[in-house]
Amino acid sequence: MGTQERERASWTRARLGRCGPPLDLLTACFDRHEYAPHAHDEFTVGVTVGGLEAIAYRGGRIVSGPGTIVVLEPGEMHTGGPAASDGYSYRALYAAPALLTDGTRGTGTGLPHFREPVLDDPELACALRRAHTEVSACPDPLEAESRLPWLLAALAHRHSTARADTGALPGAGGIALAVRDRLADELLAPPSLASLATDLGLSRYQLLRAFRTTMGIPPYAWLAQYRVTRARGLLEAGLRPAEVAGLVGFADQAHLTRWFRRVLGVTPAAYRNSVQDTGR
Repeated sequence: MGTQERERASWTRARLGRCGPPLDLLTACFDRHEYAPHAHDEFTVGVTVGGLEAIAYRGGRIVSGPGTIVVLEPGEMHTGGPAASDGYSYRALYAAPALLTDGTRGTGTGLPHFREPVLDDPELACALRRAHTEVSACPDPLEAESRLPWLLAALAHRHSTARADTGALPGAGGIALAVRDRLADELLAPPSLASLATDLGLSRYQLLRAFRTTMGIPPYAWLAQYRVTRARGLLEAGLRPAEVAGLVGFADQAHLTRWFRRVLGVTPAAYRNSVQDTGR
């Protein structure tokens, strides 16, 4: 029974922006499963979260342990299986090459090359794992597009042959304010960052860099906080949290509650009850 319970995997497809391209995320926990030799068209980026995984790759054998990042390049044949008797668990995403080239100055061939497939970068591994877990639980398109491409660009900048495009970005403040206003105006169905970037004559990475530099947070986090502000007014007017969630653009009441607690420290129901009590 225990072994059967450990042989499990779940697949989530997130969209990078409304109507944007898909990005697949895998959450897996295996005691015995071994992958047959195969390759992907995308970069496979994984974070090992438990146990040891052995991977046949580039004619050798690599082993990843908890907290390490594994990067397998497109077209490279590989396998995967347990390196020890207690199995292994990991989170992986499958990223189109363009997601790692955005924000770089190129490598001649156009694709970042990772000389080392197993990377020790605890800060980035933690950020990738957290983003993977939270986007898998609630694959909000704007959140996925704000977080995952940014982290993949950071991965390429830190560990591949590509170099970051760190050139000055004139008018970053104006760019951020233009994006903020569009998100506020269309909070129920926000435009993708890719479409906003095209409208502004930028790459998505440049837009994200300008917004983060000016606002201090990524676009999805700003919009979530703006939605919380709008939700407060509706709750004070007597509407119930389940009604309010849809009216301000959250996926459901759980999504509203998660952000309401992050911003205000209490649940929407507790907030509504307190302000209604005060009113009475």
